[in-house]
Amino acid sequence: MITNTTKRFWITLLTSIAFLVRNRAYRKWFWLPLVVVGIGFLIPQNMIIPVAGATIKNWDDHSFWAYPWGTSITHKGIDIFAEKGTSVIAATKGIVVYTHKGGKGGKSVMILGPKWRFHYYAHLDEIDTFPLAPVAAGSVIGTVGDTGNAKGKPPHLHYAITTPFPYINLRDDTAVQGWKKMYYLDPDTWLRQ
Repeated sequence: MITNTTKRFWITLLTSIAFLVRNRAYRKWFWLPLVVVGIGFLIPQNMIIPVAGATIKNWDDHSFWAYPWGTSITHKGIDIFAEKGTSVIAATKGIVVYTHKGGKGGKSVMILGPKWRFHYYAHLDEIDTFPLAPVAAGSVIGTVGDTGNAKGKPPHLHYAITTPFPYINLRDDTAVQGWKKMYYLDPDTWLRQ
């Protein structure tokens, strides 16, 4: 598995199915998690730029999968530059999976959105949401900052999209860590639509 979030997703899904299959009283419901997954793919994904007032000029469209990129080897998202304290908004509707303070991302938020895509917002100055909170596209979830390994760099939002379901067609045999591209979607592509 690629990310801890992906690993937790698969553990939860497979454990749920196993529980339902192993327990006679619940066996007739084994299909329920599969239906929930199917419904998740049917929810439309309408995305907006996740920094208030930002345009496509606020990030380098070649920064996704830039190499070399510190200890993560490649840059698996885009950095949207803005003044410190600018509102970070949810790029799409979803549910907050977690908020975190620490590590490379500093203050960060993970949101599960349509199509079972996880939207990761990092280097926040402030977090204005909480786990399991439902969010609409445009809901304020924090502010732009320089926390984590962005300390001392211009304030920006590191925005990444991951998926637990691999997109085999995105595998890149020529790029460094190109096989991981199956699990990371280029936000630039989605934000330009």
